[in-house]
Amino acid sequence: MKEERIADFTDDYPVFTEEMKGTYTILAPDMLPWHFDLLTYVMRREGYRIEILKNEGRAVIDEGLKHVHNDTCFPALCVIGQYLDALKSGKYDVDKTAVLITQTGGGCRASNYLPLIRKALKAEFPQVPVISLNFSGLEKNSGLHLTLGVIRRMGYAIFYGDLIMSCYNRVQPYEAHAGDCDAARQRCLEAIERAFDGKGFSKLGRQADFILRTFSAIPVLQKECVKVGIVGEIYVKYSPLGNSHLEDFLRAEGCEPVVPALMDFILYCVVNNLNDAKLYGKRTRMTPAFRFAYRWLLGKAKRIRKATAKYPFFAPQHDFEHLRRCADLVINQGVKMGEGWLIPAEMAALVESGTENIVCAQPFGCLPNHIAGKGAVRVIKELYPRANIVPVDYDPSATRVNQENRIKLMLATARE
Repeated sequence: MKEERIADFTDDYPVFTEEMKGTYTILAPDMLPWHFDLLTYVMRREGYRIEILKNEGRAVIDEGLKHVHNDTCFPALCVIGQYLDALKSGKYDVDKTAVLITQTGGGCRASNYLPLIRKALKAEFPQVPVISLNFSGLEKNSGLHLTLGVIRRMGYAIFYGDLIMSCYNRVQPYEAHAGDCDAARQRCLEAIERAFDGKGFSKLGRQADFILRTFSAIPVLQKECVKVGIVGEIYVKYSPLGNSHLEDFLRAEGCEPVVPALMDFILYCVVNNLNDAKLYGKRTRMTPAFRFAYRWLLGKAKRIRKATAKYPFFAPQHDFEHLRRCADLVINQGVKMGEGWLIPAEMAALVESGTENIVCAQPFGCLPNHIAGKGAVRVIKELYPRANIVPVDYDPSATRVNQENRIKLMLATARE
């Protein structure tokens, strides 16, 4: 009986091995369009053949709905839909293809992505391995062997991706000649990639200055645009598929999108491990490593802010220690399920820095985001009466028209 029960709970699935990295194409969802170009370049330098999926549309959502209940998790539905739609397209040799998912762990349903993805693939493409990129021990045999040097490069890639994102969003609504920002973004990406081929990638001040100079050279129009911040669950906050191209919609409405840095989320994940030791007594052998990583990342973020301060047109990214103080005004830092205390912290910091209009993007039924996001709106408005916040749910049954109409009502209030 014991052997039978063990067999019942043992799931056979293909495993991606180190030997496959030169022959397998690895598909990754388009979760971080501003950062994945650089992150995948770092991975390709290590011999991994990674491709970011750009397939969208109702067909992708419908593929996801075939395998994921619509109440489970909208980001999981989108990711699985992209995988299956791509694998069915005929573009890939499914016997030489794997899929990659990034995870942070914790109490969020995203920790269940692995079994959800494997269950979906087993039904149609049982030979396709699933790779989990995480640093929380969710998957110990992923086949990805990332050295400390590679992880360091990935950290720099996130810093540069954040800066390119913020510069683009700051300039594009005002560009005098359409396409200038897209060209500047491409020049910056190519320059950073060349830096990754040598040792120049770690010259943070030099590379940041190049990005800022490139965007500051773009001719701009003298006009006023409504600034709109975007906060919320990590996938729908950044992914065009997950948020119905929210940034593009805001720009089309004559707004300036203000998107907090991805590095803030990385720091949030790191400091939560330190908070576990401080608040809950959960000290582990990795606690000193997280403390070192936190200080190292904080120091690099400070250098980015220092470089940005030389260009008055650009606003430096938030100081993460200030974000933590903003969180303390609203919610305890022990609330760390999903994006937890980071959402109200970012809303408060955005309002303080002049971005009073905010879209709080969340997947339908995402409990951490509804509590720490939508649930914190009243307190934020009490602290900052000028705050104009609209929570928007994203799920397979929500129409883009309804989502955009809710945002338009918020914009109407902002323009008054």
